[in-house]
Amino acid sequence: MVNMEKENNPLLQDLIKNLGHCAVIDGGFATQLESHGASINDPLWSAVCLIKEPHLIKKVHLEYLEAGANILVTSSYQATIPGFLSKGLTIEEAELLLIRSVKLAVEARDSFWDLAKRNHGHKHSKALVAASIGSYGAYLADGSEYGGCYGPDVSLDKLKDFHRRRLQVLVEACPDMLAFETIPNKLEAQACIELLEEENVQIPSWLCFTTVDGENAPSGESFADCLEVINKSNRVNAVGINCAPPHFIDNLICKFKQLTKKTIIVYPNSGEVWDGRAKKWLPSKYFDDHDFGSHATRWRDLGAKIIGGCCRTTPLTIQIISDALGEKS
Repeated sequence: MVNMEKENNPLLQDLIKNLGHCAVIDGGFATQLESHGASINDPLWSAVCLIKEPHLIKKVHLEYLEAGANILVTSSYQATIPGFLSKGLTIEEAELLLIRSVKLAVEARDSFWDLAKRNHGHKHSKALVAASIGSYGAYLADGSEYGGCYGPDVSLDKLKDFHRRRLQVLVEACPDMLAFETIPNKLEAQACIELLEEENVQIPSWLCFTTVDGENAPSGESFADCLEVINKSNRVNAVGINCAPPHFIDNLICKFKQLTKKTIIVYPNSGEVWDGRAKKWLPSKYFDDHDFGSHATRWRDLGAKIIGGCCRTTPLTIQIISDALGEKS
């Protein structure tokens, strides 16, 4: 296994250390965009706002910073070059939109930090920007990131080819780190690892799986198998779970602690369940927004070093997490 302390990730490790050994990531993006009137009923999902309403993206970033987020994730989760091409955009226009996703987050972070520095009593740390790289299933927009089966025609090389140019463009846009999100199987995890090596990516990155049963990847593969390839790489600095129900997280942190020495990151959804085919949220039977405070401290105590929210969580959720972990806004 890779020893995290020896990896070249001073930005991420310094942030965690300066915050008292736990950093707060932001929350759901699409939900918050919709609260401001954005229409995202589109295969591009929240990334459609990069085209139509970039000012709302920046607004949401600022809301999460005000709520206490220490890490902003860009609006590029479902922003892909093939997806933009399907809208009639050129490759150049598509790449500029990917760059815009990083630029909007950096601008929000920098303006917030400039204001914070003028308040000598502030308790903020300068936030980091993570460029989101959603799974292949997110691009398909058919819920397959929660099923884990891409079919026999999707090979390792096809996944690398799909992700490569987006990865290159996002790295060139100079985020602080990369965030591979909702990875559903070992094959795509391996593709991401190999791409980082082939492209000689120097900035920190994290890779998060999702799960539908609380025990395995959506593909049915064990996390022991999925983490095997990740543990051999020093280019992925944190690993964990996103967009899974919060009542799974305790067990998963304990499982990951046994499987890896990398920093553990968790940012579950609200507890509601996304029906990918029906494209609607089903109510949670287990969890309430205000439960996130007590659970966040438990997740920290179990070993998670980066904690936040995913789909259907809001700035209020992140405020509750931030307050509970001691990083007041």
